[in-house]
Amino acid sequence: MTQVRPYGAWASPISAARLAQGAVTLADLRVFGGLPYWLESRPAEGGRLVVMTADAAGVRQLTPDGFNARTRVHEYGGAPYAVGPEGLWFSNYADQRLYLQAGLAAPTPMTPEGYRYADGVPAPGGGLIAVREDHTDPKNVRNTIVRLSGRPGDAGRVLFSSSDFVAYPRLGPGDRLAWIAWDHPAMPWDATRLYVGDLTEAGLANVRQVAGGAGVSVLQPQWTADGALVWLSDEGGYWNLYEGGDGPARALSPREAEFAGPLWTLGRSAYAVLDDRIATTAKDAEGEALLLVDRRTGAVEALPLPFEGLVFVQALDETRIAAIAHSEADTSKVVVIDLAAGSHKVLRQPVALDMALDDISRPEAITFPSTGGRPTHALFYPPANGAFAGPAAELPPLIVQAHGGPTGAASGAFSLAIQYWTTRGFAVVDVDYGGSTGYGRAYRERLNGQWGVVDVEDVIAAAQHLADSGRVDRKRMVIHGGSAGGFTVLAALAQSDVFAAGGSFYGVADLAVLARDTHKFESRYMDGLIGPWPEAKAVYDARSPIHQIDQFTAPLLILQGADDPVVPQNQAHMIRDALVSRGTPVACLVFAGESHGWRRAETIVRAKEVELWFYGKILGFEPADDIAPLEIANLPDRQVRQ
Repeated sequence: MTQVRPYGAWASPISAARLAQGAVTLADLRVFGGLPYWLESRPAEGGRLVVMTADAAGVRQLTPDGFNARTRVHEYGGAPYAVGPEGLWFSNYADQRLYLQAGLAAPTPMTPEGYRYADGVPAPGGGLIAVREDHTDPKNVRNTIVRLSGRPGDAGRVLFSSSDFVAYPRLGPGDRLAWIAWDHPAMPWDATRLYVGDLTEAGLANVRQVAGGAGVSVLQPQWTADGALVWLSDEGGYWNLYEGGDGPARALSPREAEFAGPLWTLGRSAYAVLDDRIATTAKDAEGEALLLVDRRTGAVEALPLPFEGLVFVQALDETRIAAIAHSEADTSKVVVIDLAAGSHKVLRQPVALDMALDDISRPEAITFPSTGGRPTHALFYPPANGAFAGPAAELPPLIVQAHGGPTGAASGAFSLAIQYWTTRGFAVVDVDYGGSTGYGRAYRERLNGQWGVVDVEDVIAAAQHLADSGRVDRKRMVIHGGSAGGFTVLAALAQSDVFAAGGSFYGVADLAVLARDTHKFESRYMDGLIGPWPEAKAVYDARSPIHQIDQFTAPLLILQGADDPVVPQNQAHMIRDALVSRGTPVACLVFAGESHGWRRAETIVRAKEVELWFYGKILGFEPADDIAPLEIANLPDRQVRQ
């Protein structure tokens, strides 16, 4: 029988502990020697990453205890392992050295300290070709493509160093190497160049640029068996497939759809080259689809599959691909898809879902007008819990979610973190504010020079649209987000009174401090988002929430990792101290041992529980969960939104 209880106070089938247990991530699926390999996180083991594989003997974990297969190249990492004739190569997080694991033998360190490695591929005759980030001089970090001999102690011989950044070294027929490169102040979604060179014993010869340049982002090059080069480019306004190399490039079945996302982590693959066909994902206004594109004719066949999305698409052979599959109502899984038969097989689903269907909130794609009438997109999740309903006279509270990046996107993949809220009676809207990916370059460039303006207008417009539509309680709307999303939270609280409270997780409070104190990969990111530093210092100061303290009225929860190299914890301290001094309600919790985001099970539990408790105190409901309280400075006995 359905019980009537206040929204927010519903008993949920998803406890914070269960959320942490289910926070196993799947990533970096790659194929070597006809076998799939991938990474899985272990929240119960401090969030370490382990390499997995599946062969005739079944699914196996390869990474032994005491090792964490995670690289810090660009700080965001990605592609920390490769498999070659010698065995499994992987970057160990603790010291960032490459280790070689041959069969059942213990991993052996192969590279000296002071360097970071990622995105490696086996080199002819042994060893690896990989991206190397040289930190031997911390004031002059250098990114290059290197060739590792496979001998212990070898840091690698530099093959290419003529750019600020490199990615995707890919070896093709005839020992030809392709890679992409870009330079400050561009980010890889702004402008990259695609190069090809001939690999020789002496290094690279006949290096030439074959695609990309100013105003064009090229990603994910791959070679075909017949020696052609395929890549993704947004020169037509969307990341689409192109083929070329030695001759003129040509678009393969161009369309207003995105075949890829931004290069935040290395090694991502949105398509797989088969024989004369390419299996690719494509996202448009209708959602995401798996397409088979004929390289010769451009003809396209859409394949119906029981998934809403695929990432890390890799070819196993001419008719099968492996990928990580996402669904709206099920957890992620590693799958093998037989393109000829139209069938699929699940290799691995580390977290089985046992929720009832009527407890699952499914995303609804919405488009609404923001400032000036510009159409803006979001995913809306209504409350869902088969055992509870809200009082007839009430509307549900709303959580507005601002994704990170800000060059990122909301995802419709099943998320226990979102269901944690919807099963308790919250509505959630995940906003693809201007600057988000998935809608073409023009939508992405809405944020150029406008960070802290367009994103703020769009999250406010999303909340007001849902309130005006009668779907949520306009007096009980809160906003949360992490990293760049945390900045949007702070800016929205400073610039409006729409939200009853906010949650900023490792968010940016002072843009000028971030411009002076961040890592190489993002050190010029804000040139495009705000303006060049220090020439645009006045704009940085005007947009920074730390300089808008007098405009804050809503209570704020701040969560921060103590070891965050991207947004250092001084950002959390400065906004906390300023709000305490002003008398604004604020709570702050710093997690030891955490970096940019939560990986440890105990952190995931505490962060989620304390956020629920905080909203309960502010919105005036009592959570069904038993949660240890947190001190909220400056909170009167009855600080409840009326």
